[in-house]
Amino acid sequence: MNNALSKYATVDPATGVVVKQFDTMTDAEVEASLERAHRGYLTWRRTDLAERAALLRRIADSYRERSDELALLMASEMGKPVAQAKGEIALSASIYEYYAAIGPEFLEEERLKIAGQGSAVVRTDPIGALVGIMPWNYPHYQVARFVAPNLLLGNTILLKHASNCPQQALVIADIVADAGAPEGTYQNVFASNDQVARMIASPQVQGVSLTGSERAGQAVGSVAGAHLKKCVLELGGSDPFIVLAEADVLVAAREAATGRFANAGQACTSSKRILVEDAVWDSFLEEFLAQARLWTTGDPSSSETRLGPMASVTGRADLASQVDDAVTKGAIVHLGGTVPNGPGAYYPATVLTGVDPTMRAYREELFGPVAVLYRVRSAEDAIAIANDSPFGLGAAVFSRDEAKAREVADQLDVGMVGINTTIKSAPDLPFGGVKTSGVGRELGRFGLDEFANKKLVRKLAT
Repeated sequence: MNNALSKYATVDPATGVVVKQFDTMTDAEVEASLERAHRGYLTWRRTDLAERAALLRRIADSYRERSDELALLMASEMGKPVAQAKGEIALSASIYEYYAAIGPEFLEEERLKIAGQGSAVVRTDPIGALVGIMPWNYPHYQVARFVAPNLLLGNTILLKHASNCPQQALVIADIVADAGAPEGTYQNVFASNDQVARMIASPQVQGVSLTGSERAGQAVGSVAGAHLKKCVLELGGSDPFIVLAEADVLVAAREAATGRFANAGQACTSSKRILVEDAVWDSFLEEFLAQARLWTTGDPSSSETRLGPMASVTGRADLASQVDDAVTKGAIVHLGGTVPNGPGAYYPATVLTGVDPTMRAYREELFGPVAVLYRVRSAEDAIAIANDSPFGLGAAVFSRDEAKAREVADQLDVGMVGINTTIKSAPDLPFGGVKTSGVGRELGRFGLDEFANKKLVRKLAT
């Protein structure tokens, strides 16, 4: 390998040190992986459903057994504090276990009530090899929610992980292989963007799932559309967190801070726009600042750390530029807002008010530990500001008056909304958004339907 930094490399975000590098695949290796995936599909689709479910159970067991190891690897590769990383590992295991236990029920034939003679059923069958393009911010959970339902269904997987978490990509492949997956069922591919585009275009691939940015979604969606391939796009978000006048301020402030600063704010469903009714503005701001001050930065490998470094200095530079733009145009910094001296990609918990439509922070996703608070006159104003966004992923509404909270929730243009809770992923809850936040759903029974052939079988009476 030459001395230039490889596309796939582990760079410790706490120190900036290049830990390990990996070569990108050759074109010949890409073609061989496509062939293996197709051959594997022809066998895997006919493998007994109980055996496919058993594979998922073994994967879940392995995740639980290796939790400490995987959490430390996450800390060193993308900066997630180990306590939060262990939570992600537990969630990933629960997703594999859920589809192993409940998934077969979703795959049972559905008998239709028809007007004509005879009978008709709809089968849920696999469609073939799939390409998965996964991000670094939840490197195991986001793989699990794509892989688990599709392996159960009988599809095979070519997984292109983020270039800054290659060691986790290899560990996932090892876990699946050690669980007994046949050759070609699941493959890690260290592919370039051009190679991924050729994979999607290949007749041996039937669909693609991406979790990533809006820009990446446009690129992948255009290739998939050009070749008539099914795609699921889970993209960015700028989730509103609405605090109504009737809210429990202490509870709302604590939940808003956790929702914004967990994983260093690097989550699509993070509480990025906090909209507070005028009646509770002063008390909420005071309490939110108190909560935000608890999110101090530290070594991600320590179990005491709540806020680790961001995943990269590039991401931090982008975030700092957005904050600087807002401040230059009149936004108020109540906490943080300054890039610290020293190594690594650390950025402090930051709180802004006074953000308006002239600022980048108003419409762009802030992918880091920066909370923006808006003072609103009424619930109607909160709804208007919440919907004034190109994104539509998740939202939260806090109020002791649950009827009013439900009324507000029903008017939000999002794919998911929590009442007195932020959106927290669970295996049995559908995940996805509207507008530029993406296309399609994952998890629950919906995760088994996206890359499935809903095959009608009609039989006339004899």
